[in-house]
Amino acid sequence: MVSARSVDRQLDTCFSNLMVSSGGGRGQAETGGAMPMLSGWKDLPMELLMRIISVAGDDRIVVVASGVCTGWRDALGWGVTNLSLSWCQQNMNNLTISFAHKFTKLQVLTLRQIKPQLEDSAVEAVANYCYDLRELDLSRSFRLSDRSLYALANGCPRLTKLNISGCSSFSDSALIYLSCHCKNLKSLNLCGCGKAATDESLQAIAQNCGHLQSLNLGWCDNVTDEGVTSLASGCPDLRALDLCGCVLITGNCHIYDLFFA
Repeated sequence: MVSARSVDRQLDTCFSNLMVSSGGGRGQAETGGAMPMLSGWKDLPMELLMRIISVAGDDRIVVVASGVCTGWRDALGWGVTNLSLSWCQQNMNNLTISFAHKFTKLQVLTLRQIKPQLEDSAVEAVANYCYDLRELDLSRSFRLSDRSLYALANGCPRLTKLNISGCSSFSDSALIYLSCHCKNLKSLNLCGCGKAATDESLQAIAQNCGHLQSLNLGWCDNVTDEGVTSLASGCPDLRALDLCGCVLITGNCHIYDLFFA
């Protein structure tokens, strides 16, 4: 993880270069007009700070910079709408809890993990502060329980894209609850969510999520023809449906005719 000290050194260097290139920090421009005096990188205008962060393209710097001072925290909190913590190999749970209240305008958040780190407390923090969240990736979050889905349902009703592939502990009752509150879902990845993806939950999705366009049910071995048929009638915009490993699906439901005829 990037340390605050290393970021400070980088910022000091960038600021020194900036002052040199602008004429050594003189208070008067060559034309005689007044120029604002900058005593250090913490005095950078917020617009310039956001530009630097966007050019850097490193979400690690965003997280560290948010802890530099209250001004930077507030600016980043209002300006950052897309953030990924997938680079974090350790302590992602605590990191997520610590930043959630800072980035209240997030619309896209990626918390994909190589090894499971996230716990319900982190997702609850996101749900408590990130009301505008539209896209969330929680794939491979094996430690999460139904608490997370209930929290998202209550705190993030504007979700349009949700990836919970590999979250094998979720139940169908929690997924049903989510579908009742997140009715704008267009993309839902349930690959490997065998307990959550059942005919009952698919019926609830069909009833509540009429804008759904993409659904991954890979290896959801509790899904039958009945659940798939309900999707065909309730989700007219559905264009991508993954049923790989759904061993209870038979040829009797005529999937192609249901969705593409």
